[in-house]
Amino acid sequence: MRKLFGTDGVRGTANIHPMTAEMALRIGAAVGRYFRREAGGVHRVVIGKDTRLSGYMFENALTAGLTSTGMNVLLLGPVPTPAVGLMTRSMRADLGVMISASHNPAEDNGIKFFGPDGFKLSDQAEMEIEALIENGVDLAQPKNIGRAKRIDDARFRYGERVKSSLPRGIRLDGLKVVLDCANGAAHRTAPEVLWELGADVVPLGISPDGTNINLGCGSTQPDAAAAAVVAHGADVGICLDGDADRVILIDENGQVADGDQLMALLASRWAEAGQLARNTLVATVMSNLGLERYLQDKGLTLARTAVGDRYVVEKMRAEGYNLGGEQSGHIVMSDHATTGDGLMAGLHMLAAMMQTNKPASALLRQFTPVPQLLKNVRFGAGQTPLEAAPVQAAIRDAEAALKAQGRLLIRKSGTEPLIRVMAECEDDSLLTETVDQVVAAVEAASA
Repeated sequence: MRKLFGTDGVRGTANIHPMTAEMALRIGAAVGRYFRREAGGVHRVVIGKDTRLSGYMFENALTAGLTSTGMNVLLLGPVPTPAVGLMTRSMRADLGVMISASHNPAEDNGIKFFGPDGFKLSDQAEMEIEALIENGVDLAQPKNIGRAKRIDDARFRYGERVKSSLPRGIRLDGLKVVLDCANGAAHRTAPEVLWELGADVVPLGISPDGTNINLGCGSTQPDAAAAAVVAHGADVGICLDGDADRVILIDENGQVADGDQLMALLASRWAEAGQLARNTLVATVMSNLGLERYLQDKGLTLARTAVGDRYVVEKMRAEGYNLGGEQSGHIVMSDHATTGDGLMAGLHMLAAMMQTNKPASALLRQFTPVPQLLKNVRFGAGQTPLEAAPVQAAIRDAEAALKAQGRLLIRKSGTEPLIRVMAECEDDSLLTETVDQVVAAVEAASA
């Protein structure tokens, strides 16, 4: 079992274990030793970050650990997470690092890793790195200590790659777009890209101060963007999260659409064009049952994975699929990117609007969702509420009640001390009853 790594790298509150400068230095040394080629050549790692105040601390600590094992560090500054995957590959680096806690509040931070192929690490690789962190590593000889260098044009390289994913000749002239960058990593890149493509951009969340990332804005709090869409008479709203690897969309009426609706749109369009590999969309167990039924009606398949965009990507790579994502807004287009890319996915939505001449409201309501209820229960350190007999009994009873009418999903969060209880059912009273039944049992076991 991994101790440090969760669903998406190492994450926690800054200056509290494991997210301390000391631990970041140890992690940097361990991952540097793990990826450094032993025989000759240049040993290189790229590091990006979002706009959190603690990013400076972790950037310096990781740089110290990595250079101590002979890795040369290329510092990208604030860039979206998908830019790190791109730059790792394009700069022939041994390793990519992104310092971000994604959609979490500013006091949190995290460290995500990409291999030389630009894809996130496997569970096995993370376990081996944890062993190095625990046991310590041999440092480089003084003459072999690495160097650090700033790369000033990373966001421009990324912006060009995102634009090149669109069909040739697509422009966004005449389209008014509210763009919420969550005061995060894409606060400069995203508005520039949309403007360059001809859109009339109404920017929000573009004034990071180190403490306001995701604060009242972004993909997890789209109310301000929805209001702005209506107030400005915009055609559509795009809400990114702190590291811009996920997107939530808003139609011209201010109605919010999640990642499931965008995946339904892209999958159907790609299938019609003969571009959807094996006529299959990959999504997690959290995606709505309505999405699955929608795809089945079109003769398409939904392949489900565990929660986490890297598990989506692993299945896509293993079985040759090219479109996947999460209800939360991670959209992975593997023909163009190695991980979820909120800006890229948003651009493909805008391209669909231009090509079909249809409003966002018509494109972002591909299916009627089955009613879904999700509740989170926080538990204390060292507690294992899902192992309690009363909780297991409550889960069995809920599953029996939902049989043939819906589904129940219980999981432990990989990024926070939460038990997530989710159910889907077209009977609203049964839906509420089953979720509350399980939540009460988990709360009792966590008391």
